[in-house]
Amino acid sequence: MNLDEAVPDPPDHVHERWRNREAPDGDFIVYSDGSLSVMSLVRLRAHDQRHDPRSEDWHWSETLRATAWRASDWLDVDGTMASSGHAGYRALAGESASHGSVGWVALTLDDEQHTLQWLAVACSSNPFAEVTLDEATVTATSTLGRVWAFPRSAPHLVAISADPDYPWPRTVGER
Repeated sequence: MNLDEAVPDPPDHVHERWRNREAPDGDFIVYSDGSLSVMSLVRLRAHDQRHDPRSEDWHWSETLRATAWRASDWLDVDGTMASSGHAGYRALAGESASHGSVGWVALTLDDEQHTLQWLAVACSSNPFAEVTLDEATVTATSTLGRVWAFPRSAPHLVAISADPDYPWPRTVGER
């Protein structure tokens, strides 16, 4: 994404891109008002458990909130793998055709256009194959064994945990 000469990408443009199933290429959350959170994924692992992926502690945190921005690259977010509705809203989740490691999660109105509330794109999450929606949270499970819990009103405060049901590989010394 090129932030040089940043000018607002108006909300209408964001909604048009969403209807075309496009999102800025990178780790971002795009909001319905046209603003954008630049996100950063950090993976931490205990030094004595380097070969156990379950021991990783993932954090996807906001590094910048932009109200004026322009994406130079867009990617397709057209592969919907999961959907869940609740109280007039719909959570959608899937993968990008651009690259297999890119996953996305969106909260929309449950109308014919799936009017966008926010869209999260994570370049290293892997696709999101499951999604649930309740009053407070959009919860998406990736094919990499991670559960991402997005607060509906503040998705940039996402919490990531290991999926206990994921078929984790055995580690040294495990039977």
